[in-house]
Amino acid sequence: MLVKAFGCAIVGINATIVTIEVNSEKGIQFFLVGLPDNSVKESQQRILASFSNLGYKFPRRRLTINMAPADIKKEGSAYDLPLAIGIMAVSNQVDASKLEQYIIMGELSLDGTLNPVKGVLPMAIKAKEEGFKGIIIPKENAKEAAIVDGVEVIGVGDLSEVVDFLNGQRNIDPERINMNSLVQDDVYAYDFQDVKGQENIKRALEIAAAGSHNVLLIGSPGSGKTMLAKRLPSILPPMTLAEALETTKIHSVAGLMGKNKTLLVTRPFRSPHHSISDAGLCGGGSFPQPGEISLAHNGLLFLDEVPEIQRHTLEILRQPMEDRVITISRAKTSVQFPANFMLVAAMNPCPCGYYNHPDRECVCKPGEVQKYLNRISGPLMDRIDLHVEVLPVPYDELSDVRRGEPSAEIRKRVVKARKIQEERYKDYPGIHSNAQMTSKLLQQYCVLDQRSQDALRNAMRRLGLSARAYDRILKVSRTIADLDGSERIQHDHLAEAINYRSLDRDNWGS
Repeated sequence: MLVKAFGCAIVGINATIVTIEVNSEKGIQFFLVGLPDNSVKESQQRILASFSNLGYKFPRRRLTINMAPADIKKEGSAYDLPLAIGIMAVSNQVDASKLEQYIIMGELSLDGTLNPVKGVLPMAIKAKEEGFKGIIIPKENAKEAAIVDGVEVIGVGDLSEVVDFLNGQRNIDPERINMNSLVQDDVYAYDFQDVKGQENIKRALEIAAAGSHNVLLIGSPGSGKTMLAKRLPSILPPMTLAEALETTKIHSVAGLMGKNKTLLVTRPFRSPHHSISDAGLCGGGSFPQPGEISLAHNGLLFLDEVPEIQRHTLEILRQPMEDRVITISRAKTSVQFPANFMLVAAMNPCPCGYYNHPDRECVCKPGEVQKYLNRISGPLMDRIDLHVEVLPVPYDELSDVRRGEPSAEIRKRVVKARKIQEERYKDYPGIHSNAQMTSKLLQQYCVLDQRSQDALRNAMRRLGLSARAYDRILKVSRTIADLDGSERIQHDHLAEAINYRSLDRDNWGS
């Protein structure tokens, strides 16, 4: 006798249907084929214990189970449930006629209860695409999968519930989610109104948020770099539904959604330690998983103490920052993860930390400051639009009891500028903000009058700005003009943008 059940394998952030064929013959043997890893092979012991504790019979027959397609590696304990149901169907303990209607996934405990699994959102999306009636998964994953409209999400607590449901002996209502309730919460743990002084830094971060520009904060210890970076998510535009779904898929595949979670509606903020490895940053493993740059997709990647990160690890950022995706290739597979993130980096100006400090003297030897800065390569620095010097807050501003402008007000200006950019680039697929402009778009939307051209020429010659600073200045100028509601870049907009290229000056660090 042969029966078929259906599960899913996750490849990258997408799901692939796995057909579980169970064949029963005379004999007493158990074969599991189809490129399963060790955790899948161990499912036999969990299934045996579950059957015993729930009073079901494990067939004393020769069972051959094939997990097709056989060229995709099957990994993890999430196949316990479909394997168990396939075995019960082939032994006439479950109605096999209903198996073709559902994708079934879940990890069994020895007592038959079900534990949550990773990647149920892409599984539910795949179930809808392939025309399945529904998906049967652990109850703690049901809210996450219920985001997908048009497919029944059956949340179950243990194996007996699945058996009774498939046999028509138990009615389980599909999980429902009110999408209108999934709105972004405007209450953040960190708000710009708590920041004392540093108006110029807040202005720079507002510009960065408005144009999705990468930014580098450079300043002495205790000047507030990390504190300011943590407040940046509070002024970013709300995520669209498409962005929220894609971000949730990545976190679901990585197993970061947690129990009874639904849709991620706030932009992610990832802040890995500077000792992070290559695989931790870009993703990887024998069965590739997303790294920090993919987990920061549609959000922020904050790298503190950036010169302390290993040079070769930092260089990994170059290609994803340009292409907005990262491809991880292995001998037998190649997967692609989205990586459309906004980089916020922070660093001290020198080894001792007090170069350019208004009150403390730098004790670094000649050449050490420049050597310290050179830990960040030119090509990587080329991809950072704003260089912002963060100075310590004077006592008079620090002791001021008045509160600053709240993040909600800043965000309104950011959202207004982003809407201008969305309208401007609506005919250019893949471009949504000024930071993504190509050379052709720069020539079209960053036209300077003669006065501004002369000012930029003089600034580059007088300040010793590098050629790579030219495009960055124009992009930032365009964002400042959008914040100002100006159709053309004015002289004032350009002058402000020039001030955000500190590290390109010949005399900085000398």
